[in-house]
Amino acid sequence: MNESIQPVPHRLVQVTHVVYALHALGLVIGAFGAASVLGSFLFGWPSIIAVIINYVKRSEVRGTWLESHFAWQIRTFWMALIWAVIVTLISIPLAFILVGIGTFVVGMFVLGVWAIYRIARGWMRLNAGQAMPVA
Repeated sequence: MNESIQPVPHRLVQVTHVVYALHALGLVIGAFGAASVLGSFLFGWPSIIAVIINYVKRSEVRGTWLESHFAWQIRTFWMALIWAVIVTLISIPLAFILVGIGTFVVGMFVLGVWAIYRIARGWMRLNAGQAMPVA
């Protein structure tokens, strides 16, 4: 069921798919490359391009069901970055007693899984023509 407030041009649905694909590519590069999943998601060119597209096209999707997907994608990126900084800041002082290495590895792993979940969930709802929850 399409929950649109106003009609959505097909090209904007395609743009939203491209953004999810870019984020997914960033995650895959991290999973199969030398970088971490989260590191590749946050600092790899695919996700950076995806976030730029989100901000450039945001006004075009305002008032449509795609607006929730753009907010979801933008929030996923920025929340992952904020939590990565928090995990790093907590882990650095703890590294002096060797616990920090574990907290860093576990924290980044959990954040990577969370990012994969967010991108997969959003893309599945987009394929179903459904808006994302507001929260």
